Formats: sequence, structure tokens, C-alpha cells
Amino acid sequence: MFPFFSVNFIYIPWDFVLILLFLGTFVPWRGAARMKRLMGKPELSSSDRLSLYGSTIFYQWLLVALVAWRVIARDVSPEELGLTASDPWRVLSTTGVLTAVLCANQFFGLRKISALPAESRGSLFTVTEKIMPRSSKEKVFFSALALTAGISEEFLYRGFVYMAFYRMAVNYGPPDSIAGFLSSVWFSLAHLYQGKRGLITTFVVGLILVSVRIWTGSLIPVMVAHAAIDLVAGLYASKILQRN
Repeated sequence: MFPFFSVNFIYIPWDFVLILLFLGTFVPWRGAARMKRLMGKPELSSSDRLSLYGSTIFYQWLLVALVAWRVIARDVSPEELGLTASDPWRVLSTTGVLTAVLCANQFFGLRKISALPAESRGSLFTVTEKIMPRSSKEKVFFSALALTAGISEEFLYRGFVYMAFYRMAVNYGPPDSIAGFLSSVWFSLAHLYQGKRGLITTFVVGLILVSVRIWTGSLIPVMVAHAAIDLVAGLYASKILQRN
């Protein structure tokens, strides 16, 4: 059995190829199918939302564990995955600025949408309206989900996917640019359930986050910012829903 997949002198372990295919095909399909089923319900109950949060947390940590197992087996360094902070001051300052800017953008974007008539808010807000937390218990579970997403999605997409495509692109051009672009495509596909607008938004956000990951060499700023903007989205959207 051949341990590596090779085309035109590109070498990437077979298990990395399988993970990339899984993240680029099964994950988007599963997310879209699950959301379609949930959106088919007239209204989601509290137990529906709690089940969604809990199962997503479990599923994402399982994926992280499986990918971590394979990268450890392949002796991928922490530096390649962005799990270091070689320049602590740059990492710390970038974390603060990035988090503040993205959270402010999220807050004012939601505020602008909330001022629109319900019929003009678009399908993405319709999804948000159904899955965002309402009760205190739901908010606790959603906060755990936001933290999970910040850590796990950044590890998977700005860590593993970026690393894998970087290795593949070394002989074909600027690897940072190629890996950054492709990891953002994979990240946006994971949000297929959000529709066309969601795909575009997450792709752009992905480009911003991967640029920061490249500049700092660390996943810390993007993990913190990702978790923070998810928290702002969930908790502020809850206030909007309670007012309406």
C-alpha cells in the first residue's frame, strides 16, 4: 500500500488527502442537510436548539481529535499548524485589535439588520433567528459552542487545511497565498447551510483570518476573534429576538 499520494512531485500523506476530502465534501453536505431538516420545522423548541449545540460541540471536538491524531502520527510540527507564538507581543496586540474590529463589525451589522422590516432581513437572518439561544440555559450551551467553534474550526481550517495546502503548493507559487485562498474556500464550504450570502461572507472572513494567521504565525489571534464574534452574534441576536 502506498503511504503517500503524489502528482507532479507534490507529496501529501494519504490520510491528509482523506481528511481534506471529508472536510470539503461530507462536512458541507451534512451541515446543509441537517439545517434543511431543522428549517423545515415551523419553530424550534429549546430541546431542539440544545441538541443542536451539544451534538455540534461533540462532533467538532471529535474531528479535532482525529486530525490531531493523524498530524501527530505524521510528525507535523506545532509551528506548521500555527500552535506557537514566536512573537508574543505581535500575537497579543493583533489578538486585541482583530477581536475588537470583528466584534464591532458583527455588532453594528446585526444592529443594522434588526432595524429592517422582518421580510427584508434575508434568509441568513432567518437561520439565525431559529438557532440562536433564547433562555439562560441555551445561552450557556451556546457560549460553549462558540468557544468550541473558535478553537476547533481554526485548528481544522487555518491550522490543518492551511498546512496541507501549503505543503502541496511549495513548488507551484507563493504557498502562503495559495494555501490561504484554498483554506478559505474549504472554510466557506463548511458554512454551505448559510446559503449563498453566507458562503461569500465566510469566505471573506476566512481570507481575513488566514492573513492574520500568516502574519503572526499563530492561531491564537484567530481563535480568540472567532470565538468572540460567534458570542456577539449569538448573545446580541438573542436580545434582538426578545425585543421583537
